[in-house]
Amino acid sequence: MDIATLGGQILGQIPLGDIVLYLTPFNLFMFAGALIFTTLIAISRTETQVEAGFGTLKNNKVKVGLEEFKIRRFLAIVCGLATAGAMITGDLFNFTLFVALIGIVNIGIVSAVKQVDVLNAAFQYGLVAMIASMPLFGGAALILGATGTLSLLELSQVATTPMMYFASLLLLMGIIGETGVAPFYATKAEMFRTPGSPFILIIHLSSLLIIIRAIEILLIINKPF
Repeated sequence: MDIATLGGQILGQIPLGDIVLYLTPFNLFMFAGALIFTTLIAISRTETQVEAGFGTLKNNKVKVGLEEFKIRRFLAIVCGLATAGAMITGDLFNFTLFVALIGIVNIGIVSAVKQVDVLNAAFQYGLVAMIASMPLFGGAALILGATGTLSLLELSQVATTPMMYFASLLLLMGIIGETGVAPFYATKAEMFRTPGSPFILIIHLSSLLIIIRAIEILLIINKPF
């Protein structure tokens, strides 16, 4: 499918050597949304989480310490910037790198939490993310081998072959595993119970935007219409 058909007319290109970023109204909207949310994270402070005690009227306040706050804010900003970069990159390999980076920092955002359930969920998510990196980069490598390019601008003009369909399936499996959406969402569910909003919200946002962008990329590569 043509890029302009999916995202609108190309507004501009930013060539960085062999890497070309391109802007369409669709990609620019998601890019701006990721940057705005990242900016809000950079200037905000975490909320105090209140946990109700079972069988008692006492409530337990859970706060994020200053040292933990700085680390988690930094990782949340990195996650937001990686998400923003994935929205406008015109290179498939760079997209996979951004996705892998998001998976890594998502683990880091909750790794400082001293809660067994949260750390166990983060560990399980980390295992899924590491396993998913194989089909993620394998799919991109197969597309490069089948077409000789990883540029989305070039791939939009290349006729789809059976190998590209298979590579796209691997790519999709890798993206699903890295972002932790269904059926792997169960590995991330407990992670969202940890204190630290709005840092935790960037995990939701990055998964949502990456999946939307991945659908666009797969439609560009496979051209179903």
